[in-house]
Amino acid sequence: MSIALVVFDIAGTTVRDNDNVGEAFQAALDKFGYQIPLDQINPYMGYEKNKAIREILKAHQGDTEVIDAHHVAAIHRSFVGRMVRYYETKDIQPLPNVEETFARLRNMGIKIALNTGFSRNIADVIVEKLGWFDRELIDYMVASDEVPQGRPYPDMIRELMKRAGIADASQVAKVGDTEVDVNEGKNVGCRYVIGVTTGAYTREQLEEYHPTHIIDDIGDVVDIVSA
Repeated sequence: MSIALVVFDIAGTTVRDNDNVGEAFQAALDKFGYQIPLDQINPYMGYEKNKAIREILKAHQGDTEVIDAHHVAAIHRSFVGRMVRYYETKDIQPLPNVEETFARLRNMGIKIALNTGFSRNIADVIVEKLGWFDRELIDYMVASDEVPQGRPYPDMIRELMKRAGIADASQVAKVGDTEVDVNEGKNVGCRYVIGVTTGAYTREQLEEYHPTHIIDDIGDVVDIVSA
């Protein structure tokens, strides 16, 4: 069977991120008394953000610490507020060749979906400013707070498959820039799990998780899925 759906991550994969997400995390954590360097935050990019906060705090404080859910929720609210303000007020740019890749895939009859570790309110601001639904460059989007479990669990991709009317994961490709993007695609059983080096992880870091492909230019997705 040919590929019928390609699922792309947002920040670092399709939308330019110059450490803005990590810096928002850092500022939210700092507000609550945690001074954590960016290099200890960036490995958790791609996760559902409440989970990312819990994992960052666990690594910072030690595995034996109890991470209070209300405390995590407060940090998350601070993070969400910062990200919404950022994306509402700053110029948002797609990464090189992203919109051209969306258009080429859709011309091939392939559905385009976005998924993200962001909550839906952040994702909506991004996509609305870029006009991707209005310009019919994407077909579907799901955020981590719309499903029972975010990455690396398969819930978001399965929801997108349901919306697209696809039952067989071998008709799906996943594209993302982090470890959890790769593991999400594997956990669903996607035929292609494509790591891209435009975001949080280097080629060497992505290699550790064994995606089917690693690319430097998102335009290469077209050749991979049409092979």
